[in-house]
Amino acid sequence: MDDQTKQNALAGGCPVAHDINPTNNMYRPNQKPHPDQKLPLETDRVTSSIPRTEKENWQYPSQQMFFNAMKRKNYEPNEEDMKVVIAIHNTVNEKCWEHVMEWENEFKDLLILFVEQQQQQQQQRRQQTIKSECCDVKLVKFRGRAKDFSPKARFLNFIGYKLPFDRHDWTVDRCGKQVRYVIDFYEGKVDPETNKPIGIYLDVRPAIDDLSTLKSRFNNLFK
Repeated sequence: MDDQTKQNALAGGCPVAHDINPTNNMYRPNQKPHPDQKLPLETDRVTSSIPRTEKENWQYPSQQMFFNAMKRKNYEPNEEDMKVVIAIHNTVNEKCWEHVMEWENEFKDLLILFVEQQQQQQQQRRQQTIKSECCDVKLVKFRGRAKDFSPKARFLNFIGYKLPFDRHDWTVDRCGKQVRYVIDFYEGKVDPETNKPIGIYLDVRPAIDDLSTLKSRFNNLFK
């Protein structure tokens, strides 16, 4: 893999999730070979572990779709590298979902605690109801907002940190309630030999859209 493609995968963010579709800024899936393409690319798509509301999981873009998307954004991808680029892209998104679920499990624990305090006489029955109905959090939609820096990112930049190279907003379904998450993507550790980033740091947290989220964010400051 050449340096340009590494930058596309690590520092360039996800080129598939930042364009036309108004629900998530994505182009429509395009599996046709690009006019400048030299080698055939796979069109198979991998199913992620991230649930959708429509009783299925999200699918990751194929090598062909990702190659076309990178071309639209004026990158110069190599066909030979797309297998590795796709692997990096999918791994990063799976990690994002892990962080989202860490927050969701905390909200679930708080809900169980509230039930215990308010309705002691129905404790066992209500806990079983919560666990059976609310354990399957689903990703409803996502939106790319690469240049729309969050207040936290702007504050960190003000005190000396670099701005994130990408941002996604993910909306999840929590027991019928839609909850928005902000994900900032930062360049990770720099390789001393190449002076280029070799990893990605993810800052995943629920957006402060209500008082319960504000309380949870405040509590996590001390963890």
